[in-house]
Amino acid sequence: MVNVAILGFGVVGSGVAEVLTGNGAGISKKADELISLKYVLDVRDFPDSPFAACFVKDFSVIEQDPEVNVVVETIGGVGAALDFTERALKAGKSVVTSNKELVATHGRRLLELAAEHQAVYLFEASVGGGIPILRPLSECMAANDILEICGILNGTANYIFTRMVQDGIPFAQALKGAQANGYAEQNPAADVEGQDTCRKLCILSSIAFGWHLLPEQVPTTGITSITLADEAYADACQRRIKLLGRAIAREDGTVCAYVEPHFISLQNPLAGVDDVFNAILVKGDATGDVMFYGRGAGKLPTASAVVADVIAAARQLERASYRPWQPNRPSSVVSSDQLASQWYVRLAEGTCSGERLTISGGKEGESGWITPAMTRPQLDQMLEGKQVLAVIRVLD
Repeated sequence: MVNVAILGFGVVGSGVAEVLTGNGAGISKKADELISLKYVLDVRDFPDSPFAACFVKDFSVIEQDPEVNVVVETIGGVGAALDFTERALKAGKSVVTSNKELVATHGRRLLELAAEHQAVYLFEASVGGGIPILRPLSECMAANDILEICGILNGTANYIFTRMVQDGIPFAQALKGAQANGYAEQNPAADVEGQDTCRKLCILSSIAFGWHLLPEQVPTTGITSITLADEAYADACQRRIKLLGRAIAREDGTVCAYVEPHFISLQNPLAGVDDVFNAILVKGDATGDVMFYGRGAGKLPTASAVVADVIAAARQLERASYRPWQPNRPSSVVSSDQLASQWYVRLAEGTCSGERLTISGGKEGESGWITPAMTRPQLDQMLEGKQVLAVIRVLD
């Protein structure tokens, strides 16, 4: 029998409990083991919950129970979640998580700790919600050298862009709609300022390249400055604005990783990804482009990925875990400033080198341009002395 303890009874934790019990017979059959929910840890009381008999408030109860095989961490953050994860792994218990911040910042250490104590540390749900991406990247594409990862990794940002385009509403109003629909937190900073995308990109990159890429090494620009005028200029040149996380392997062995909005061509498959959906393009030297698409968040899609990891931990303990990452390589990370591309530029006055864009109802005195390919320092030099309102990288 595999006994499971869930840490945290929020959206994801409660979803995991529902899936584990509601689909219990099928899950146990696929695991070749009876999987049972034994504990739920939360500081709050849930007297009316169908799982009320499982609740405890002291993690040591779980830590010291030899019958608990798998701990599901859905607390979030890097405080108690890190402490409990380390203690569970040291006790020889496998840990499954959806905590992208914890994996992005401490993944290497936790993978090593799991290996040291004959446990596994799994985190499929930390990237892409219910989209299978980490295990396919780690296993199914193992014969490839990964050349590039490029993805829409945050459903909240993508939903906001969709509402701005389809409803013609400004960013602030679209954000309120995302909050009203439960797609954005009351404090949406991690989503709209790009940190959430950055953390997911770090996890993908660490698996793809084999060494731990840290969030502080990834330049990150969010979407708060995007206006309806920028969306109109994107439409005028047959493009869409999307917040992308990109990690590009260079021939010299370095990696260029960054997060920022992009003008992307309508021919790019990412251009048609709308609402809260996520999509990740992975380019392998043998496979070429492979695209993973689906709901990037939500209670049950995320819970589905978590429970799949529980099954993996139950079935193949010795093979289920990811290989421990190599240490961080500061010298292997290069600035996105070195990446040449075309740029969209919106000016309050003056002209710019490149193609001028025209939109109906444009503000007098403003103009939009698509520049020739150049690096960001070259662009800044060209724009010196001009009143710049917006700059966005262009991707075909």
